[in-house]
Amino acid sequence: MPKMRMRTIASSLRHAPRRGLLLAALAIYTVWLLAGAGAADAQSGATAVAPTGQLRVALNVGNPVLAVKDSTTGEVRGVTVDLGRALATKLGVPVALVEYPNVARIVEGARSGAWDIAFLASDPARAGDMDFTPPYMEVENTYLVPTGSPIRTTADADRPGVRIAVPSRSAPDLFLASRLQQAALVRGETEAAAFELLRAGQADAFAANRNSFATFTAGLEGYRALDDSFLAVPMAIAVPKGRANALATVRAFLDEAKASGEVQRAIERANLRGVRVAAASATQ
Repeated sequence: MPKMRMRTIASSLRHAPRRGLLLAALAIYTVWLLAGAGAADAQSGATAVAPTGQLRVALNVGNPVLAVKDSTTGEVRGVTVDLGRALATKLGVPVALVEYPNVARIVEGARSGAWDIAFLASDPARAGDMDFTPPYMEVENTYLVPTGSPIRTTADADRPGVRIAVPSRSAPDLFLASRLQQAALVRGETEAAAFELLRAGQADAFAANRNSFATFTAGLEGYRALDDSFLAVPMAIAVPKGRANALATVRAFLDEAKASGEVQRAIERANLRGVRVAAASATQ
């Protein structure tokens, strides 16, 4: 073997341990830098979304498809509770559940700065007060009518003299108010109040999601839900108007939650009907 080649091999052998240590140190430093960047990003996201140091999650306990409050224990559960807690965990901050009886009060809360994120229908009518992520789930809305009602399809309901009960300022209210030609809307403060208008004979139909029908008619007879739907309501996460960094952080969380199946599992735990995970959002 030539002497030059022998010297090269010997030199390589002498420096091999040192090079290995150098490479190991470089790898550790790279991991440390990435971890530091990740921690900084998480801290930045937490500050943007939860500037008070806790994540204040607005919950509409008046809509059973979003959140349900146990009348005995006072515990609140549902898809929105699960996702709110998951986001708080990801941000590394405690969660504070802020309960509202209806969506109108949530909108008022946005104006007063009472919450950091809210779960509600994405509607252009609310764009002046809050910004929305793409939807995380879609909820079918139709009519509940008395069993003997002549209303068989959603189109049948839009006739002179027909009174349709809706929760005030809810997604069905906003949608139907701009589209009904002949029927009239009668409003209750909550979904339960709107259903009571139907029960009391002050309305001919109750507009809401199928899951709510199952809740309100449990143990009751004499009602039926229509087979077709007038609206698939896109449910999204909102942040107060103008918080661009917060919106980007929440959107990234939501995209991951949909892709990982976390949203689907939350829907299944809540045993929701007529609800599906929204399609993946396009990259902006």
